[in-house]
Amino acid sequence: MKRAGVRTPGARPPLALALPALAAVAFLALPLIGILARTEWTELAGHLTSPGTVQALKLSLLVSFWALGLSLLLGVPLAWLLARVPFPGKAFVRSLVLLPMVLPPTVGGVALLLAFGRRGLLGPWLEGTFGITLPFHTSGAVLAATFVAMPFLIISLEGALGGLRPRYEETAASLGASPVRVFFTVTLPMVAPGVLAGAALTWARALGEFGATITFAGNLPGTTQTLPLQVYLLLQDEPEAATSVSLLLLAIAMGVLIALRGRWTGTPSERGRGAERPVPDGAAPIAVDTDDSDSNSNSNSNGDIAVDPPGKDAPHAPHVPSDRRWALSADVTGFTTLTLAAEPGTTIAVVGPNGAGKTTLLRALLGLTRRAHAELRLGDEDVTALPPHRRRVAWVPQDGALFPHLTALANTAYGLRAQGVPRAEARREAQGWLDRLGVGHLGHRKPAQLSGGQAQRVALARALAARPRLLVLDEPLAALDQTTRAHVRHTLRAHLAGFGGVCLIVTHDPVEAVSLADRVLVLQDGRALQDAAPAEVTRHPRSPWVARMLGRNAWPGTATADGLALDDGGMLVAAEPPPPGTAALAIVAPEAVSLHRERPAGSPRNVWPGTVREITTSGSRLRVLVTSAEAPDLVAEITPQAAAELGLADGVSVWTSVKATETTVVVL
Repeated sequence: MKRAGVRTPGARPPLALALPALAAVAFLALPLIGILARTEWTELAGHLTSPGTVQALKLSLLVSFWALGLSLLLGVPLAWLLARVPFPGKAFVRSLVLLPMVLPPTVGGVALLLAFGRRGLLGPWLEGTFGITLPFHTSGAVLAATFVAMPFLIISLEGALGGLRPRYEETAASLGASPVRVFFTVTLPMVAPGVLAGAALTWARALGEFGATITFAGNLPGTTQTLPLQVYLLLQDEPEAATSVSLLLLAIAMGVLIALRGRWTGTPSERGRGAERPVPDGAAPIAVDTDDSDSNSNSNSNGDIAVDPPGKDAPHAPHVPSDRRWALSADVTGFTTLTLAAEPGTTIAVVGPNGAGKTTLLRALLGLTRRAHAELRLGDEDVTALPPHRRRVAWVPQDGALFPHLTALANTAYGLRAQGVPRAEARREAQGWLDRLGVGHLGHRKPAQLSGGQAQRVALARALAARPRLLVLDEPLAALDQTTRAHVRHTLRAHLAGFGGVCLIVTHDPVEAVSLADRVLVLQDGRALQDAAPAEVTRHPRSPWVARMLGRNAWPGTATADGLALDDGGMLVAAEPPPPGTAALAIVAPEAVSLHRERPAGSPRNVWPGTVREITTSGSRLRVLVTSAEAPDLVAEITPQAAAELGLADGVSVWTSVKATETTVVVL
């Protein structure tokens, strides 16, 4: 075991880098050491309590805090605009923000004079209309400090906003929160470390401002003579006092930087003291406080909450039925182009390969993308022109996007509160939904203290509690393990049965598509390839991707008199081929593929030589991938005993056979 403090042989940095680095540290440290060495420690208290210094310190605090307030008032919206809104000239605006950081302060003071001075662009108007004179006034010192300090707030907050995924804000909008409410209840709390860091740096920079202040506001005792200007005057007459005051400013600056350690860099979720990590499925949730109810919860071995019959865990959990029904009618254009209609209570599984347009479809219905536009009608209301927060379309992203600064109960009540429901009523209804989904006793926990399955149930409860007219779920179970997924799928199926609107579920799982949906919508290249009942899609898939998702072999080709000429090469004999020249898809179940070590004799019409490339388990059977130069790759499903008798292993040569009667041909 490596002892603490013992350096491993390969850990020593190269001298070519270490020596210049040490020289840089010395260069930066020597001036500070000089201040410490030349400070008259016996006179320090007297220097710092002299009337001129005390007066300058009070004025500096007044100016710096006013500058901080102005920076927050103006800089926070600008940082949000730069981070979230694309607009022409954005690079130029960002350059304007950075300019005061690289501009010599005295030049900044001259620029302020030419803009706000008595002969400047706005100075005469301000003085004539409002009687405001900024130069040589305390307000001028505030303006100068704000000009040089505000960029620190904007840059730090823009970086924090850049690390915050827009999905949280989009989810809040889908729950009914207006853009202003989203900003104050989701965006700002989640980037609070960035705001605090930027505010601290802004205040420290304003406190130490010198050049722009003396140029624009002058050096008037009690009016514009801040502490840095006091140092400048003392340096001429009382160098020892100037050193003492410089030490005070140095101590304040170092204190701010030390307080910001670990909060200046990193994404919003990584900053902050005591940040907690999500609990993985299979691990016990982190307990932050003691709650007797936890000891009575029905937890399974995956750290998730088992689904009990309704009313067992929460006999008083209110049922929140709705007699309102909302049919769906949508005409989507753009990258995804289709017409979609469904009756109330319908669940539609949206499937297709990556890039097929599934998520674009959901975001078009939400009004959150420019890639596609949806003419959307829910029930009797046309919501096409409404912004996302007024459409009543609730969204559950793949990761749930629970707001990390809110408890599970507050998350669930968020949509109701955004719609104006009183706090007590919203929390009572939210608690009822959490109880119904088996996580009611976890309402006091934050998302970082929930397992994956628990978090997904809370996300589902939050969406259902928002009283949506349309529910869209983007792979809501993809991040869960198989056991937890089965529990959550069971819960989801039970509660979708009573939903009065339409639900769309994007999924790559055939079990979810078959068990949860009334219809399966197959997308390919942004177009609807098939829209049918799960049984029909399972029997006659019109997409090779869907057929393979269902575990079938699928080969597109062109019909001939005897079967199909496959697009990837080779011929397939089918019992009932369509008319010659027809584009079709041949589907063969893996269990219909036979494997042999020698060329088979007898009835099979389709026989190809091949090589075993992969063997995987599928329940109690084995799936064998075989490649061939005479036919497309195919998968056979056999028993472990048959594999042992054939001596199958990676690289073994085999023969494959498929009967013509075992081939299903679907016309495309």
